[in-house]
Amino acid sequence: MAEVVNLNKARKDRARAEEKMRADQNAVKFGRTKVQRAIEATAREKAKQALDQAKRDEP
Repeated sequence: MAEVVNLNKARKDRARAEEKMRADQNAVKFGRTKVQRAIEATAREKAKQALDQAKRDEP
């Protein structure tokens, strides 16, 4: 005899799997690596320091 399947559960499981697949594809397509994030953080910090050094002290 065949196993009884809850169709709502099967539908939701299939939808979750499709969403996960889409999310994984987007992560590959649009995501940044750890090295890229570190480089950008360093560049932001350098720009902030350069801006702070260029500020004038006003009395």
